[in-house]
Amino acid sequence: MSPDDIDAVIQVERLSYPFPWSAGNFRDCLNSGYYACLLEEADLLAGYAVMSIAAGEAHVLNICIHPEQRGRGMGRALLHTLEQVARKNAVELMLLEVRASNRVAIRLYESMGFNELGCRNNYYPGHNGREDAVVMARCLL
Repeated sequence: MSPDDIDAVIQVERLSYPFPWSAGNFRDCLNSGYYACLLEEADLLAGYAVMSIAAGEAHVLNICIHPEQRGRGMGRALLHTLEQVARKNAVELMLLEVRASNRVAIRLYESMGFNELGCRNNYYPGHNGREDAVVMARCLL
């Protein structure tokens, strides 16, 4: 992902989430040197992911598949790419947060070897207050 991709990423982000990241969030991640990649199919943006790496840990910050492309294994492919990048950077532990209500994503993460570590109460904004996040991790050793 480059700064030139942010407009297309924002379009998918807005289609996917009721409380999407801003263009500034993506720019900040790129400026901070976070790993950010795109998944394209037939020259169209099908998905993207952003991950920070520091001190032997990788934190999956955002992973998204265009709503019209879901259910085709693309989320799994992106997560596999993140794992490969993490391993190349000698990461021992991958972490992420996911909305407690996002059962599809939780099942994907569990199928990829992530386990629930705990909960961050009131982590995500919601339409009727805030929503908890499930904290998940996968050991890469």
